[in-house]
Amino acid sequence: MMKTMKKYLITLAAGLVALTSCEKSFDVDYTSYLTGSNASQMVSEDPAFLNSYVQGIYSWMVTALSTYDGHDDFGYMSIGMIGDFMGQDIAFAGQQNWGVFDYQFSYGGAIYVRVAQFWSQFFTMINNANAIIDFFVPEEDPTDATSRGYLGQAYATRALAYMNLILYFQDPVEGTTPNAVLRTDAPTIPIVYASRDQIPADLVSERQGRVPMNIVMEHIEYNIEQALKFLDGYTRGSKNEIDYSVAQGIAARYYLFTQQWDKAAAAAHAARQGYTLMDQERLKGGFMDIEDPEVMWGFNHTTETQTVYASFFSNMSNECEGYAGLDQPSKLIDRGLYDEIPNSDWRKALFNGPDGDPSAPMAGGKRPYASRKFGFMDQWLQDYLYMRAAEMYLIEAEGYARQGNTGEATTVLKELMQYRDPAWNGTATVDEILLQRRIELWGEGFSYFDLRRNGLGIDRTYTGTNHPVWGQMVVPAHSDLWNFQIPQSEIDNNDYIGEDEQNPYSGETA
Repeated sequence: MMKTMKKYLITLAAGLVALTSCEKSFDVDYTSYLTGSNASQMVSEDPAFLNSYVQGIYSWMVTALSTYDGHDDFGYMSIGMIGDFMGQDIAFAGQQNWGVFDYQFSYGGAIYVRVAQFWSQFFTMINNANAIIDFFVPEEDPTDATSRGYLGQAYATRALAYMNLILYFQDPVEGTTPNAVLRTDAPTIPIVYASRDQIPADLVSERQGRVPMNIVMEHIEYNIEQALKFLDGYTRGSKNEIDYSVAQGIAARYYLFTQQWDKAAAAAHAARQGYTLMDQERLKGGFMDIEDPEVMWGFNHTTETQTVYASFFSNMSNECEGYAGLDQPSKLIDRGLYDEIPNSDWRKALFNGPDGDPSAPMAGGKRPYASRKFGFMDQWLQDYLYMRAAEMYLIEAEGYARQGNTGEATTVLKELMQYRDPAWNGTATVDEILLQRRIELWGEGFSYFDLRRNGLGIDRTYTGTNHPVWGQMVVPAHSDLWNFQIPQSEIDNNDYIGEDEQNPYSGETA
């Protein structure tokens, strides 16, 4: 991969928000005459009619940007992975390749494909969800469980997408934990409404610009409320779909992000019901099976949907014959984090120690501190895991701890730790819970989320660091290097966003 790759300019076609690529998932033009009572009648006569539209959302979540053939773009999971690359806990080793520019904080400028990738991923999810929502007339709620379930999944998708857009396109807090304060008046991203939302035309126009965070928060909370209402009683066909528990999980993430601690704890508690935490043996399973009883939501890859080099496992699994396994580069756990994991913790076995493992089948897996967390399956049929019950225990515990209820937080965290480190007998302080999040969710796409919501920076330059020289950086909290700029194509084509409203950025810009 040549350095010039990052000079790739954004060339997406401009529309309302410069993104109309939902045709990749389904034929949007077909819905242009299916509005109001006509569309509603079709859905009421055959609710299954909408299934292909719903599945289109999930197909898009594993689809790369059509104008970019990079192997670091494979949909939703690639974005979490890229955020992890910008954190403390993953160290690169071996040949420089995909993800290196993110690791070096030099890919967030307005002309780079990275920002187009993020913008397109989430706004296309929103557009696809809006197409489903607009099959239902505003004045009538569907009564059959199938239609309600489809509508609920669309609302949940919008909530998830808007939360991620806020996270990546604005610094969400000022200060640092435990005193981080939400910047509710900070300009964020446009809101793209469905007709069913019944928003006055003047507000629809006004909100095509950089809407203040508090207004987007109101919209997300509305979507969460609607999702839970319509998904209550719906039985999904597979874990590919969002159901009531997953919608509660999305709500828990959102309330954690927005510091609504009581709601975060309640939503996480509701979300985790009915799921069974991995035991010691299942922890060794490679985090690649959607059918594991701890997995709440993911994508079940088949021979028709799987990809090889442009995939999560190629980039993250040192067990695969992909980039990580071939040492291009392999992915290691940060030595400082590894040293904080007690030997009694079963999760420590998911990583090599300082001596490496010469018996590992792939070069990337032989290295000291190499991750062995993610496995490999014949024909590259590893599933993508979007949400696990363990995350919900951690959110619930943090929600209690942030409210000063350390006893309840410790009780909840202890339930998780019985399946991770039976010797754990600590106290669930906020710092302890954040440490357990780093260990439990390593490599699953949460470190950027945690660093930004807590106003934290990173230091890869400590004595004994295992980060390579070309990745050793100190990036303070709130540095402009954390920012992703609004895509230049959006600035150029959206009359409601001017150049003077662009996010500051101190990395390379050309």
